[in-house]
Amino acid sequence: MPPSESLPMPQTWRDLLEEAGASVFARRSTYRLFVALACGLVLAERGTVTGMAAAAGMAGQWRRACWFFAEAVWDADELGLMVARLVVKYLVSDGDPVVVAIDGTFFKRWGKKVFEARWAYDGSAQGGKKIAFGNTWVIAAIVVQLPFCSSPTALPALFRLWRGKGAASQVELAAQMVKLLVAALPGRLVHGVGDAAFHGKALVIEGATWTTRLPANAALYGPKPPPTGKRGHPRVKGDRIGTCAQAAAALDWAGTQIRAYGQEVTVQVASAACLWYGCFKSAPGHLVLVRDHGSRKPYDLGLFTLDTDAAVPQIVTRYALRWAIEPANAAGKQLTGAGDARNRVANAVERTVPFAFLIQSLTIIWYAVWGWSPADIDARKITCPWYGTKTEPALSDMLGKLRQGRQDPAFNGLSPGQKAPQQISQPPLTCSNTAA
Repeated sequence: MPPSESLPMPQTWRDLLEEAGASVFARRSTYRLFVALACGLVLAERGTVTGMAAAAGMAGQWRRACWFFAEAVWDADELGLMVARLVVKYLVSDGDPVVVAIDGTFFKRWGKKVFEARWAYDGSAQGGKKIAFGNTWVIAAIVVQLPFCSSPTALPALFRLWRGKGAASQVELAAQMVKLLVAALPGRLVHGVGDAAFHGKALVIEGATWTTRLPANAALYGPKPPPTGKRGHPRVKGDRIGTCAQAAAALDWAGTQIRAYGQEVTVQVASAACLWYGCFKSAPGHLVLVRDHGSRKPYDLGLFTLDTDAAVPQIVTRYALRWAIEPANAAGKQLTGAGDARNRVANAVERTVPFAFLIQSLTIIWYAVWGWSPADIDARKITCPWYGTKTEPALSDMLGKLRQGRQDPAFNGLSPGQKAPQQISQPPLTCSNTAA
């Protein structure tokens, strides 16, 4: 029996890992190592390479785990695209478009020799000091609506390490990932969403749309006018609409109902066809302004979208889906272990964070398809009575449910190249933590 088959884990989880990784790893031994480390990451108290190796029963083979990230032949993009296909296969209805939220996030690192680590902006830092030393990642996550959660859930799939000024910008990195997803999901329209930092001509991609928040000083223009028949160069943009505040004073407002952040709310909206020529050049777009009832501001939210066919409520709801990537990033750092990585060499730095996030996405898929039970909430209230108002599972519950499927007396660890895998000698590393 192959070592991976001896792991005491749910058959459904083993099958899901097979779907995700069997075609990505050229050598079967590397694939088996992937399975062991994926299980170790779920069980580990810390998401470091040595931590997941120890939880997988490889405490004496931790160098093999380091080799997997630093030298083994595999591509994080290929693994990410396989996970993206699984997300669409299991969690997106047939024919529906795929919503992809993209965001930049910062990971603190220590040591002068960490690959591409630098002083950069850290928006999640506490206090007034928002500069820290580490790596900046751009993450693309597919946003889905799980039947047992009121708010949407983001499942990270593709990743790009930003290499600083002079290299590809974060906008260009986002465009690279959108193009990969469009190619990997034929027949599916991809709707990309990002915050105000993600705008530019690179995001005009065939087979995809883009929706972003407008900066307050963005100048908009009317659509390109038809030819006049007169001599000279034709106009490339219409009359100046101005900033969002200027447009808000000139447009007609109407009340409508939208779904945002898991709730149905009634807001006022105004819209107009436009060009954001300074960023998207002649690509046709749409301006959408949102204002809460009773607000004294000219507008509360200004959006620009390249999806000129969608209704205004759809655009607002789609942009609200972007928020799902924020808690997904936080969960990856705090629960899954992406923030615990302590690598230094290039390959390891560029693989460890994506690996942790992809296991997080696979965990959510597994729980949504095979693990969910309404009894999970009641069980959590018993073990954690301070969660008296809890009605929905969190990632910690999903990880706990997956760990429960492995509660054998000891976890049969995978020791690559060994005929007799060792067992963990410290059961608390595995079975005692039923929930994060």
